[in-house]
Amino acid sequence: MAAGLLAFFIALFASMMLVVPVRAFALRVGMVDLPGPRKVHHAPIPLLGGLAMYAAVVIAVLLSFQGPARTQIAGILIGATQVAAVGILDDRGLLHHQVKLFVGMPVAAGILLFSGIRAQVFSTLLGGRYGDVLDAALTVLWVVGITASFSILDHMDGLCAGVAAMSSVFFALIAYLNGQTLVTTLAAAVLGAATGFLRWNFKPAKIFMGDGGAMFLGFLMATLGLKLRMENVTHLSAWLAPVLILGVAIFDTTLVTMSRARRGLLPFATPGKDHAAHRLSNLGLGHRGAVVTLYLLGAIGGFAALFVGYLSTRGAMFFGIVVLAVILLGVMYLERAPYERQARKSSPAS
Repeated sequence: MAAGLLAFFIALFASMMLVVPVRAFALRVGMVDLPGPRKVHHAPIPLLGGLAMYAAVVIAVLLSFQGPARTQIAGILIGATQVAAVGILDDRGLLHHQVKLFVGMPVAAGILLFSGIRAQVFSTLLGGRYGDVLDAALTVLWVVGITASFSILDHMDGLCAGVAAMSSVFFALIAYLNGQTLVTTLAAAVLGAATGFLRWNFKPAKIFMGDGGAMFLGFLMATLGLKLRMENVTHLSAWLAPVLILGVAIFDTTLVTMSRARRGLLPFATPGKDHAAHRLSNLGLGHRGAVVTLYLLGAIGGFAALFVGYLSTRGAMFFGIVVLAVILLGVMYLERAPYERQARKSSPAS
């Protein structure tokens, strides 16, 4: 607990303070997000906020971990550095947007695999080499999927950072209850960095995290999901917990994927104001109301992850089916909500 609290407060303070010089640097080099038809802001906003969060997490982790734990965290930081760098290059317009999805994210997943961090689903069910190969494939799919989900979740002031902070609360809590010091401390560091950034990013935002920050947070969320272990619970409950904690990002990605595919659009290559937050805002909640609603849904998902640990395998299976049905009903409901339709063209997604 002491290491987690230390990491949280270091990251919180560092994130809030580092935003100031990072914002000034972004303005100096012209790293700004310009207003546009698919944007909700009406004036140029500096990017590179993700750099402040990245530095805050790295500082907190290096000062909080001691001995062998530093070796364990090295692979995670290398992967996080790689996705943050790819995202920043994309923000600068130096990379084709598909490079981050088909190269940057899979490479980061490979770094985790090389570090010994992987899913443990098929190896538990099947065992042997076949199970290990399937788990490696699942690890890549999970890391790419969650990282991409947070990448496209960064479309409203305070949304991506707030959802990541809420998820981090429950990753830290469950890890602490199960004696996982590394996961607790890393989640606490992410919580501090994201919360400190919200000081500058909640509406009206004075700085955006950019794709570098969104991919950085998404990669760390995916990593925490892979590292989380729950003692004395069924395998199904342990596998469901990270999915429930990250339910908001998964739900939003499911919504835009199904909606855009139904309209003949490429889900990750066709940006638009058709995300869950946009639709909730158009239903009368407004910008802040939509964002806070998704925070609350994230908290519900986190408490559901705590609850599922008390269920038997049959109970967890039934609960998972109910959650899936709720997600599909939510998608169907929001599909009918008003949104701004986008044209059929390929460009960086959001």
